[in-house]
Amino acid sequence: MHIRKVRTLFLSDVHLGTKGCQADLLLDFLKHIEADTIYLVGDIIDGWRLKSAWYWPQAHNDVVQKLLRKVRRGTKMIYIPGNHDEFLRDYVGHQFGGVDIEEEAIFETADGKRMLVLHGDKFDVVVNNVKWLAHLGDWAYDIAIGLNVSIGWVRRRLGLPYWSFSGWSKQKVKRAVNFIGAFERAVVNDAKKSDVHGVICGHIHAPVMRDMGGCLYVNTGDWVDSCTALVEDENGALEIIRWTAIKADSDVIDLDALPLRSAA
Repeated sequence: MHIRKVRTLFLSDVHLGTKGCQADLLLDFLKHIEADTIYLVGDIIDGWRLKSAWYWPQAHNDVVQKLLRKVRRGTKMIYIPGNHDEFLRDYVGHQFGGVDIEEEAIFETADGKRMLVLHGDKFDVVVNNVKWLAHLGDWAYDIAIGLNVSIGWVRRRLGLPYWSFSGWSKQKVKRAVNFIGAFERAVVNDAKKSDVHGVICGHIHAPVMRDMGGCLYVNTGDWVDSCTALVEDENGALEIIRWTAIKADSDVIDLDALPLRSAA
């Protein structure tokens, strides 16, 4: 099995504790990559869903154990809580099992670029000011995720490629209220105040990497719809890997040969 060694790995919006979490795909990805440092950029555990209904299959436990095993083997791990795992914000500044809990962080690439790392929910007006509406939207999104199973089965029978109904529907709703654009601008404007070259976040399940007025904006995506991660190589280059773009169940995967999206 080919294992790619990277300097830094960024994961966000895994949503362990929900039926939409693609835990098996994440486990497969983690088997093929080793990092000196891992940033967990929020919503790794979905405390909102676990409060209403307990759902924790073995694969979700395996993800946690896999990550902790990497820590025991020497990987530095920083956990930046999001809104779905906001209960961990009570422990900012503490360390548990070798994992540092931080509100946000300044990450420096191998080539000297300073990047602000945060989940991003503080820029979501709905989450901050109308929390009941955010929970309602989260519930509706879960229903859409449930439809993925049926739609995915039909598309496979027809020989069509992977397509996420939940991701499509959420993106359409966000665009209807011009949310994504406003979110990205708010994140970048805040990052510019911190004297950094760019910002790395999650929250909106929309993986992208682009320059915005001289500030590099990177969203790591999620492990519900896009199944993406951000990595930094030994030279400081940032790349987004989309795990569903390859045969995740293959025993021979060359991560170095994958089509990656790199920062300019």
